[in-house]
Amino acid sequence: MITPEQIAEVRAARYNATVTHLHKRHDDLMVLRVKPDFPRQNYLAGQYCTLGLAYFEPRVGGCQAESLKPDELPKLVRRSYSISSSILQDGTDEVRCPADDDWLEFYIVLVRDNPDGRVPALTPRLFGLKEGDRLQVGEKIVGHFTLEPVTRKIDTILLLSTGTGEAPHNSMAADLLRTGHTGPIVNACCVRFARDLGYMDTHRRLEKLFPNYKYLPLTTRENLAGGSKKYIQDLIASGELEQFLGAKLDPSACHVFLCGNPKMIGIPYKEKESGTWKHPEPLGVIEVLERRGFTADNPTTRVHGNVHFEKYW
Repeated sequence: MITPEQIAEVRAARYNATVTHLHKRHDDLMVLRVKPDFPRQNYLAGQYCTLGLAYFEPRVGGCQAESLKPDELPKLVRRSYSISSSILQDGTDEVRCPADDDWLEFYIVLVRDNPDGRVPALTPRLFGLKEGDRLQVGEKIVGHFTLEPVTRKIDTILLLSTGTGEAPHNSMAADLLRTGHTGPIVNACCVRFARDLGYMDTHRRLEKLFPNYKYLPLTTRENLAGGSKKYIQDLIASGELEQFLGAKLDPSACHVFLCGNPKMIGIPYKEKESGTWKHPEPLGVIEVLERRGFTADNPTTRVHGNVHFEKYW
C-alpha cells in the first residue's frame, strides 16, 4: 500500500497545475480547464500537450477493472490531448484569444473499457477530478496539425471531426474568426448521440454572429433535428456537403482538416510486401477527397497538401 505521506510527496513533486473549471456535459464527456503553475507558452491552434495523474488517484466507477502492483502506484500515467477552445469569451459574443487566458481547455471523453483488453488508465482518473484538484500538465505544447497551410483568408475551410476530435478544430475556428477569415468555414462533427455534441450551443451562436460560419452536427445512432444521421464520408461522397456549403469543393481554394476516428480519416498506410501506399477499407475521407482532386499531407516528408489530419490512435 501507499501511505498518505507518500501520496502528498508525489503530488507536491510531480503535479504542476490546478483544475480551475470542470463542466461535465454528461457522465462520460467533460470540458476541463487547467491552470499551470508555470508561465504557459504561446501555442498555435491545433497543437497539443500532455495531462497526467498518478496511479494512486481514484477512478470513477463503472470502468474496466484495473490491477496494479504496489510499486506502480506512485508512477504517473500521461496522455496527449489537443487544446480545445470555448471560442467565445465567457458570457460575451467576443471571440476568445488564447494569449489572454492563463489556463488551457481540454475536451475529454471517458473511456470505460477497451476492446483490446488494455485497461483505461487516465480518463477514469481525470473524471474523478473536481475544481481545485491538482494534476500534471506538460510544459511543452507541440504539433504540426495547425493552420499554417492556410495562407489566404478567402479560402474555404472544412473542419471535419468525430467525437472529441473537434477539440483542435474549436481552437482553429476561434483563430480564423478572430483574425478575420472571410472565406466559408464549415465545422462538422460526427458523434453517436446528440448529447455528445458538447459545444453545440456555442456553434449555433457563432452561426448568428458570423455569416461565413456554418456548423453541421452529425449523429450515427439517432435522428437529430437540424442535422444528419450519417457518416462524414457519406456526406462528401453523396454531394450533400457541397449542398450544405452552397458551392462545389474546389481543391485550389479549399483546406480540409480531419481529426478523430482513423476510420473516418482513412490515413494511407505502406504495404510491407510491395512498399506501396494503400488506402484502408472502407473508404475514409482522404480517399474520397483525393478522388475529387485533393491531396493529403505527406506525414513522411511533411509536405502539405490541402487535406490535413491528426492521429489520435
